[in-house]
Amino acid sequence: METWNIQPRARVCAGCGQPFADGQTYYTLLFDEKPRFRRRDVCEGCWRKDDAAGVRARPEFISRWQGVYEAPPQRPDQVYRETAESLLRKLVEQSDARYQPASYILAIMLERKRVLKVREQFVRDGRRVFVYEHSRSGEVFTITDPELRLDQLEHVQREVTDLLEHGLVSDRAEGQSEMCAVAQPADSADRVVACPEPGAGQSANAGAGTDAAQSKN
Repeated sequence: METWNIQPRARVCAGCGQPFADGQTYYTLLFDEKPRFRRRDVCEGCWRKDDAAGVRARPEFISRWQGVYEAPPQRPDQVYRETAESLLRKLVEQSDARYQPASYILAIMLERKRVLKVREQFVRDGRRVFVYEHSRSGEVFTITDPELRLDQLEHVQREVTDLLEHGLVSDRAEGQSEMCAVAQPADSADRVVACPEPGAGQSANAGAGTDAAQSKN
């Protein structure tokens, strides 16, 4: 079973192909087409056609909700800073089961900050699945409840804190390689430059999300 994915809000209607205008009402339909979920964004006219055609009666149909399209802002490139949101995106893209508990805690943190909102929840293959929508971009995140026990929360909180402070192991290794390359002068091929081991100096402080995770369970 696929435990999570991100599906961005479409810029054009999936039915008629017309671009969405800023402030236009649109409808999102979510389907369970195993092993993946499929999102379909349509304008009001196409939703009426889909509804009249009985789309809600299809066995793979899960949910439908209404939103207001916001045109993507035109912003200059900004200096990168790891946040709960950017970290969650990275973990989802990794699609690594090791990060499922951390992704779940991050989603709850973002829900509390009203960055994400729960649009739907259902049981799939015996596991509870939450469908989150990004309040501004309209992206849909599907995240499976890892069913954390209370004695597991502290470990997951430490992992989330460490990831927020230091990033993924792959990011750390890449950054350290770049620093080593900069530190090594071109005319000193025999010189050895010592680089820190990945994970050195990790924080042991617990992160946010304890009460939130307990309230979900």
